[in-house]
Amino acid sequence: MKQVTESRQVGLARALSKLGFCSRSQAAKLIRAGRVRLNGAPRRNPEAPVRLERDRIEVDQTAVTAEAQIYLMLNKPRGVVTTASDEKGRETVYSLLGEKLPWVGPVGRLDKASEGLLLVTNDSEWAARMSDPGSHLDKTYHVHVHALAGEMLTDELVRGVSIRGELLRAKRARVLRAGEKNAWLEIVIDEGKNRQIRRMLEHLGIEVLRLIRVAIGPLALGQLAKGKSRVLAAAEKLTLDQAANFSRDKARIHGKR
Repeated sequence: MKQVTESRQVGLARALSKLGFCSRSQAAKLIRAGRVRLNGAPRRNPEAPVRLERDRIEVDQTAVTAEAQIYLMLNKPRGVVTTASDEKGRETVYSLLGEKLPWVGPVGRLDKASEGLLLVTNDSEWAARMSDPGSHLDKTYHVHVHALAGEMLTDELVRGVSIRGELLRAKRARVLRAGEKNAWLEIVIDEGKNRQIRRMLEHLGIEVLRLIRVAIGPLALGQLAKGKSRVLAAAEKLTLDQAANFSRDKARIHGKR
């Protein structure tokens, strides 16, 4: 098991998340429901201070210990949502992961209609770093559009479009292949804005038929089958960390955005 050492105080909900027990929001619900004890005493405040290296946390009278950290990549199918539970009864990514895993959460989001590479982990701090817009980590998408496409469109995506005062733009864009009515585009973004590609294309009057995330930084989806997941190799995680750190430092140096 992973040893968690933390000299500073953190909130109780965050402590449960750092230990890999559940998400921070799920922890807050458990705490408010009176199911969590800290050093033998019940606590209902999610922000109650905790020192992980010395305090004892129990959920339903069972001690919580640090889970081994898990880093997965999943090929999310279209129609599956990335929440832990869905009030509409839709299938979630958790149905694809099996029951033997400890709690894990998605790194960022892919909306229901989108598909492709999704990272999943129980390392909440790593997930926050990877999904932080300030990391400017490249995310590459292949997008099937119902439109004729050429350099005029890809240049416009890179220049950006303004939607209600917000500038949305691609870092890079190119046509992969084009037919008489449809085309496949490769679009790279590094801003992490909600539904960015769909919003840009909708603003330009272009219908999106499919949207597939094929890479995050240097990590490519590759031949991973739809609906399947696998553990990241140590070298893959390292290259992701290095890419995120490099992009963040580069953006800081150049005063990007």
